[in-house]
Amino acid sequence: MCANAQTLSSGLEDYIEAIYIAHINNIPLKGADLARKLNISRASVSEALSKLVAKELIKYNSYETISLTKTGIEEAKKVYAKHHILKDFFETVLDINSDEAGENACKIEHIISQNILDKMSNFTEFYKKHKKRIETFKKEI
Repeated sequence: MCANAQTLSSGLEDYIEAIYIAHINNIPLKGADLARKLNISRASVSEALSKLVAKELIKYNSYETISLTKTGIEEAKKVYAKHHILKDFFETVLDINSDEAGENACKIEHIISQNILDKMSNFTEFYKKHKKRIETFKKEI
């Protein structure tokens, strides 16, 4: 993990994830857009974006769209992957509805260890491969 990644707060992870989602969807994103998307004040967004610029994760000035640096893309992919691994586990293994799964994934993604995340991911893949056997087992208990 890069040094910058170790110092990202949960709030900055939320920003980088939102920026990454816009990036992969080819949606130009300005600070004001991000403030609306996250329902946060423009001043708070400006402060967070300044921190991400200082960490060399994004390129940004108030008159241009936000762009991720190479390091920013790498870090954003990690945050995005964490969210989706957790959400997939909640939906697939625990049978939680999508909204609740996503909401909880968003909260947990900031504190979960890589070890636990890896085990959840592996178990979800195992579950998908052996779903019929697992469903049969559930009926027997």
